[in-house]
Amino acid sequence: MQKMLRKYWAVFTLPTFICFAIAFLVPFVMGLGLSFAKFTTVTDAKFAGFSNYIRAFSGDDTFLPALGRTVLFTIATVVLINLFAFLFALLLTRKMRGTNAFRTIFFMPNLIGGIVLGYIWQLIFNGVLARYNLTLTSDGKYGIYGLIILMCWQMTGYMMVIYIAGLQNVSPDLIEAAEIDGATSWQTLLHVKIPMVMPAITICMFMTLTNSFKLFDQNLALTNGAPGNDSALVALDIYKTFYNRPGYEGVGQAKAVVFAAILAVIAMLQLRATRSKEVEN
Repeated sequence: MQKMLRKYWAVFTLPTFICFAIAFLVPFVMGLGLSFAKFTTVTDAKFAGFSNYIRAFSGDDTFLPALGRTVLFTIATVVLINLFAFLFALLLTRKMRGTNAFRTIFFMPNLIGGIVLGYIWQLIFNGVLARYNLTLTSDGKYGIYGLIILMCWQMTGYMMVIYIAGLQNVSPDLIEAAEIDGATSWQTLLHVKIPMVMPAITICMFMTLTNSFKLFDQNLALTNGAPGNDSALVALDIYKTFYNRPGYEGVGQAKAVVFAAILAVIAMLQLRATRSKEVEN
């Protein structure tokens, strides 16, 4: 079987590579080229040099504020989601009744689509804020706070399941040895469990960071960037630039390229930082 796989590996990988090329490589290369052009459709693109990038950073007053909001939003959600997910995982890996039911309940929000969640939480938040004669769109900060709460509620259960799998793979012999050596519960957690769960932490950090940084559908449904563009994250700002501002299609594409580059760099740095702390079980 191994000889056959080595001989015909191209046959098995070709369909996947073709799909990857059609769905990602070709659009990415075309998008990179269009970021240097002025266009309304793909067929009428005209080379414009770096003017789109210059307009994105200097002639456009929405991109940099949206990028700043996205960075702050991502930091808050990555910290809160992973903290709550790990705490819930610790609780639900203890011997107690109903752990399977709690795991299912906590995981269920991840099954709901982002658009639906956005509209549901919009009703909830506006119902609460109505008591104070406010709405989510009264101030941009309310929309950002709402997005943080929504994102934490949606993703904590998913990350919790990954942390549970990591904690269950920690060897009981290591924990027993730590207890024999007189380690407290906190010392066991800090010096045994967390180092052994670092692969799960790497995965969860990567998923929460990338999902938070490129959040779009929840932002669109919850506030649509209102008031003005004060609650828009980068993905929504790019969408509005491309589709709602005639003549700015190239600027929107330039923003998308910059956004993809920033996300790729941040993700690689995070992977390198967390993988360097992983230990073999």
